[in-house]
Amino acid sequence: MARILATAGGAGYAPIAPGTFGSAVGVVLFAVLSALHPLLFLLTTATLLALGTWAADRAEHFFGKKDDGRIVIDEVVGQLIALAPLLFFANLAGTHLLVLLGAGFLLFRLFDIWKPGPVGWAERRFEGGAGVMLDDVAAGVLAALVMTPLAFFCSAQAAAP
Repeated sequence: MARILATAGGAGYAPIAPGTFGSAVGVVLFAVLSALHPLLFLLTTATLLALGTWAADRAEHFFGKKDDGRIVIDEVVGQLIALAPLLFFANLAGTHLLVLLGAGFLLFRLFDIWKPGPVGWAERRFEGGAGVMLDDVAAGVLAALVMTPLAFFCSAQAAAP
């Protein structure tokens, strides 16, 4: 069960760019979970973070490698965090929503790969499952901080006559 969760149902076994596949799973999961009330969405994301931490820790032992590339539950959770601001702009739809989903995907991947400031700090500071998950949480938060004004701008554009 831990391996299935850690690899996001097998996305982590992608032969190239498994983290990108994990992020794509996060976008699809966001599309499903976005129908929930924002508080329930955040609670579900927090639960997935806790379960992902456990699963990543177990998977590291199974794969015999620290933060093995097949472990992508961290990308799923980070992507959910990056896209969370979209929940608070009810009038986003169509092209605006697709552009924002793409921007959130790219911003999260950028911060996850680049590892600026708190992302790199979290990666160096924590071990085990927490070490796997928390740098992606930080990358998701940074992406969410950029996504919020983008979503506001797109929401204002959508509302304009």
